[in-house]
Amino acid sequence: MRASRLVSLVLLLQVRGAMTAAELARELEVSERTVARDVSALSEAGIPVYAERGRAGGYRLIDGYRTRLTGMSRAEAEALFLSGLPGPAEDMGLADAVATARLKVLAALPPSLQDAPARTGQRFHLDVAGWFDDGVPPPRLAALARAVWQDETVVLTYRRRDREVTRTAEPYGLVLKSGTWYLVARVEDGHRTYRVDRVEGVEATGEAFERDAAFDLRAFWNERAERFVESLLTDAVTVRLSPAGRRMLRYAVEPPAARRALEGAGEPDGRGWVVTRLPVESVDVAYTQLMWLGPEAEVLEPPELRVRMAEAATRFARLYQR
Repeated sequence: MRASRLVSLVLLLQVRGAMTAAELARELEVSERTVARDVSALSEAGIPVYAERGRAGGYRLIDGYRTRLTGMSRAEAEALFLSGLPGPAEDMGLADAVATARLKVLAALPPSLQDAPARTGQRFHLDVAGWFDDGVPPPRLAALARAVWQDETVVLTYRRRDREVTRTAEPYGLVLKSGTWYLVARVEDGHRTYRVDRVEGVEATGEAFERDAAFDLRAFWNERAERFVESLLTDAVTVRLSPAGRRMLRYAVEPPAARRALEGAGEPDGRGWVVTRLPVESVDVAYTQLMWLGPEAEVLEPPELRVRMAEAATRFARLYQR
């Protein structure tokens, strides 16, 4: 544990330059006293790390010092090659850069770890596309990826339901979700999300924008994705769920809806069934979702949905009574 922390400390200083004891303690999840002891241990081991005094002081490595990849463990080397996503990288026009980087890393590894990429490829395959996706990348993806890398302002032509709109945007990042690419961009009224397959045109302006250093792409996406799903759940139905129905619910409805329904469920009856309110987008969507659960769910309210489920059950019975 400590050896891993010492390596992390050296790599942090190598990447970021000077860091205060408080910053290192926060990154490594230890106390500042532990950071001081670790720095002392590194110095005794011959690592050229030293302290700068004063208000803006901290710890840093002597200029030019670099760690070597020969210190990697087998698990670390294999994880390094597992972390790449060759499919999405190729979609964004980065296949050559990724291949070159892999070759350079491979050349720097010691002979005992040269088989790391082969071992990883034999054991793991990352398929990020959806089941019913043809796997063809959106035509504007590569152009948007270039703009994201270069912090270049672009003029987007975007297709909405019945019309096209044009907006000047600062492309902050790309997100691949269940086989669908999304662009996160800053426009006049803040950061927005666009489906890349609905982008009809990308015109580079040649003007660089100043990126907000505090912007966190992962945090923004997670918050917006949760908010989007929550915004769809504007209605609710009352259902009874069997024990199997409770287990299957997360496969039939959105995670926030399943979570709220299970957390708000009443006490089980003698057969283990519970009554709960299930958030849904609409009665029509609820009908489709609850059909997945079959006889493991009973609709109690609203009456019109209960009637539709009963009619469907009758049709099922007639089919299988033949």
